[in-house]
Amino acid sequence: MTYMLFYTLLFFVIISGTGLYLTRSRWIPLLPVPDHIYHRLPSSFTGDLEAGLSSSHFDITANVADGDPRAGLDQRAKQEVQKIMKTRKVNFDEARRIYTEQRFARNNIGPDGRPRDPKFVSFS
Repeated sequence: MTYMLFYTLLFFVIISGTGLYLTRSRWIPLLPVPDHIYHRLPSSFTGDLEAGLSSSHFDITANVADGDPRAGLDQRAKQEVQKIMKTRKVNFDEARRIYTEQRFARNNIGPDGRPRDPKFVSFS
């Protein structure tokens, strides 16, 4: 009797684990990620470059080569872009695009860069 219960429980654990593994792309982004993970991001252009926050379309190597003394990229933006890169498993350029579109949407701006305000008038 106990063997039957053990094997039944083992069967359900294996089936559930397989189901969770196969559907992980749907439920992993819903898990809360502690913000303290993203607080230790670099605060210089050299650190940003080493963290992978650069690409051929967004090149900060000139800043590093020129010895730019500024603090690097915006901390909040870096945190959001890093979070997007990890949760959606996309590269830096795609994460920047998603982040920009999200900021546009929060400010009532369309993905094409035009305001969504019905009173907006534009002359071309």
